[in-house]
Amino acid sequence: MAKNTKDKAHGEKDFAENDEILLGVLTAVDSNSNISQRHISSELGVALGLANAYLRRCVRKGLIKIHQVPRRRYVYYLTPHGFAEKARLTGQYLSASFTFFRRARDQLSALMADCVKQGRRRIVLVGVSDLAEVAILCAQDHDIELVAVVDPDHAAVTFRGVPIHASVFGCGRVDAAIITNLKSPDQVYQHLVVELGADRVLVARLLRIKGDAADPKLLSSEAAK
Repeated sequence: MAKNTKDKAHGEKDFAENDEILLGVLTAVDSNSNISQRHISSELGVALGLANAYLRRCVRKGLIKIHQVPRRRYVYYLTPHGFAEKARLTGQYLSASFTFFRRARDQLSALMADCVKQGRRRIVLVGVSDLAEVAILCAQDHDIELVAVVDPDHAAVTFRGVPIHASVFGCGRVDAAIITNLKSPDQVYQHLVVELGADRVLVARLLRIKGDAADPKLLSSEAAK
């Protein structure tokens, strides 16, 4: 309670600390001590107030020091504790990224191998994301055709060389759809089941979609409920 009161006394809203944003702030300061709060906000894609809150918290935790320079500007420096925390978070991030890539590669390859066995070769990915990028790499090892990445919210024409379509219906014949949306996979799954039928909607287990099963063929049992 005392900690929350102290945060609010510094003009901050109470928020749950996000390691990815914290690492971004420390990395930005380490790269450029003259960086502005507005630039940090833009670089990390967060609100200016949130960037300010993270900087204040970093100062109180002894990760960053601030020095005022002429013309009412500020210079930020990482402390030794800040350097150590940046190194720790970087290692943690890289480890998590490698674990994600390995799990995604194994599970997506298994789904694609099943597709080939069943004669399903025209596949669409649903959702532009890091998972879609891994899927595109996996597809090179299997006798399948990636018809498109379906994502109505993405303005680009292609993603890693694969055409982007706004709807599954614009892709011609689709033998199966693999969900690669990371923001709302449950909603995408339910929508695709209606459009294609549960037997043609495939999901990697790492997405933890409600009702998902180890065997993708068992996904149809969820739609039948």
